Amino acid sequence: MAAARANRPSVAQRLAAAPVYSYRLDPAIPAFDDSRALIVYDGVCVLCSRTMRAIARADREGRIRFASAQSVIGQNMFRHFDLDPGAFETVLLIHGGRAYGKLDAVDEVAKIVGGWWRLVFLLRPWPQRVRDHAYDLVANNRYRLFGRTETCMLPDPAWKDRVIDPAQP
Repeated sequence: MAAARANRPSVAQRLAAAPVYSYRLDPAIPAFDDSRALIVYDGVCVLCSRTMRAIARADREGRIRFASAQSVIGQNMFRHFDLDPGAFETVLLIHGGRAYGKLDAVDEVAKIVGGWWRLVFLLRPWPQRVRDHAYDLVANNRYRLFGRTETCMLPDPAWKDRVIDPAQP
């Protein structure tokens, strides 16, 4: 099992291999307006939910929408991009028909939102392996460090219309 995991392409490689807008052709993924970016995040992770709330507040123009990884669209997006729909090894950003994960997703969100979020650009020169390791260090310990909830957090009424498929399967 460990050998198979070691030979598996990285999240960045798997996401980069997917053709642009390939999810549109996947019958398991409900059609949605992809003219705005979509973040698929772990909805029971306190760190993830708080980060999405911060992004929603910073994104005053509403350029980003949200879906929990536990939702129907989130589960099917993870499957479509060859990601484990139960482990949530990464946040997933769909922007311009392309998928981004880990710190690449964070970097793209910083480009969209701007402001102090651009400080993330300081991580750009880091090699992909180092960036992935840093992301994994936090991600693999997120529940222990920040906690988790039993259900996905409800969106703030101010940006509730930016949440896609809030129901859990």
